[in-house]
Amino acid sequence: MNPIPEPATRLIVALDFSEAEAALAFARKLDPARCALKVGFELFVVAGPDLLHRLHGLGFRVFLDLKFHDIPNTVAAACRAAARTGVWLINVHASGGEEMMRAAHAAVRETNDTTALLAVTVLTSSDAGTLREIGVNREPAEQVRLLGELAVRKAGLEGLVCSAQEAAMLRRLLGEEPLLVTPGIRLEDAGGDDQKRVMTPERAISAGASAIVVGRPITRAADPSMAMEAFITRLQKSE
Repeated sequence: MNPIPEPATRLIVALDFSEAEAALAFARKLDPARCALKVGFELFVVAGPDLLHRLHGLGFRVFLDLKFHDIPNTVAAACRAAARTGVWLINVHASGGEEMMRAAHAAVRETNDTTALLAVTVLTSSDAGTLREIGVNREPAEQVRLLGELAVRKAGLEGLVCSAQEAAMLRRLLGEEPLLVTPGIRLEDAGGDDQKRVMTPERAISAGASAIVVGRPITRAADPSMAMEAFITRLQKSE
């Protein structure tokens, strides 16, 4: 299995839609040779696995972003079911612990050899204040380091979902092999929405990101195709 995307497909477009047909109509305007797609909670709850099969039918790699977090047996069963759909990436919360992640990884690997399992470290909508609210008295970068080592070195996962702000540190710590997927990517003139730890495409790739996730700056743009091309151009310049 080689989960690392080719340079031309380092862009993962988040399908921020509440209806399957709207998501599919948008996807049909995109080139699967130039981007992958991400399906999150709302769209998956509305559309279910059938949407994944339809996106695969259009030729897209799909990141199923459901961030499983529960007891090991439950998460393993969910990951096994997700892997059966043939998606490219699935993820769990690293804060679920080593036992949970090991069980999930074993379930994925025994199901197919084309799905990579990632661990979410610290959400890009979180900052030090957010962590303190839940009793974590570490800076985000330190928490990311701890969870990144736990997920990749100890539990054996293929990679991480992390802020691009921590990508360089994780590359130094974990080497070149893990897949680092970084949401919270914005152009300089864009707002952060509810993202707090953001970075531009070039800086993300230079820091060590394998792929970037972009949602609303593309899906809600006045001209989504032009917005996507702007991100692709920036990614190409960063190679």
